[in-house]
Amino acid sequence: MFTLLLQTILILALLVLAIPVAILLLQVLAARFARTRATPLSAARPRVAVLMPAHNEAGGISEVIAGVKAQLLAGDRLLVVADNCSDATAKLAREAGAEVTERFHEQLRGKGYALDHGVRELAQDPPEVLIIVDADCYLGPDALDKVSRACLESGRPVQALYLMHAPEQSSPMRRIAEFAWLVKNHVRPLGFQRLAQPCQLMGTGMAFRWEQIRQVDLATGHIVEDMKLGVDSATAGQPPQFCPEAMVYSFFPTSDSGVTTQRTRWEHGHLSVIQSYVPRLLLLSLKLRNAALAAMALDLCVPPLALLVMLTGAAWVATLLTAVAFGLSLPFVLATLLVIALACAVLLAWAGFARGVINLGQLLGAFGYVARKIPLYFKFLFNRQVEWVRSKRDSE
Repeated sequence: MFTLLLQTILILALLVLAIPVAILLLQVLAARFARTRATPLSAARPRVAVLMPAHNEAGGISEVIAGVKAQLLAGDRLLVVADNCSDATAKLAREAGAEVTERFHEQLRGKGYALDHGVRELAQDPPEVLIIVDADCYLGPDALDKVSRACLESGRPVQALYLMHAPEQSSPMRRIAEFAWLVKNHVRPLGFQRLAQPCQLMGTGMAFRWEQIRQVDLATGHIVEDMKLGVDSATAGQPPQFCPEAMVYSFFPTSDSGVTTQRTRWEHGHLSVIQSYVPRLLLLSLKLRNAALAAMALDLCVPPLALLVMLTGAAWVATLLTAVAFGLSLPFVLATLLVIALACAVLLAWAGFARGVINLGQLLGAFGYVARKIPLYFKFLFNRQVEWVRSKRDSE
């Protein structure tokens, strides 16, 4: 009786784990082998406003603004929200040629409040399309043109390809982090885009029609306001779409403290969204018979790559031990299949998109990267981060 109960529990747990593994493998296969879908672009370039929230970004905001201004046309606007800044961000942004509004509030802190403030400022002379660009992000060629025209054509929020690069001469751990980011922000949304499914919003390189963004409640201190905004848009019947032809990019901090802050915010926020929104979205998708909402929920349920590797590896070890101790072979077989499926997804993603980021030897040596993140996940269980915290910049 005990062995039957144990086997049932293990199989149920493995079936739950199989969902994110299967979704990841499907997305990677589609990104590699499905027919390429060009993003439909409107014939005319809309009038745009670029909204740039900034908190103590004096170290690099002038260069970022110069890159944005090079892609603006007559009638476009660039508004920087200097949010609770204690440095020269506002002064440097004005000198670089941006419109600047300053915001100070002791309690209501975070990117969401800065975005809400900026949208209310722009309402006096609203654009056709609003594009959000972070103050530490650079634009790829014609990024504003492509993402704004895609937004105007689709009538939906549009997410550009957002990449994070490891600085020159970075350690293998930073390269592995860049690979994990590439899988999350390039390979997975590209796979769903080729399957005509929506994507998550990523915080920068996001375009919205003005009628959409002015109706959204942005004034929130949510730790991952971008992911929440994507879910809210999908729930409102406007699931975001991916535009890989437009690119924005930034760089990981070189300091360990900056990287730790980034990872904690992103991953605790992601896990909180999984916990809060996936069941709700799945139920709503069934109620409305909405495939886009179901796809959004399934995409959300894929945890950070390191955690998925950790969980799958732990499941394999646990089922091996039960097979030896109690002769339960079926759970071990299922766990082995999950390990193989996950390994195939990771290797296919690397072979198709990341050979220039990390070599195969470094990828196979990623166990140290996974192990170093164990405290981060324990912290989520016992002392999770719930407030938005800006990561430390290298200039600081």
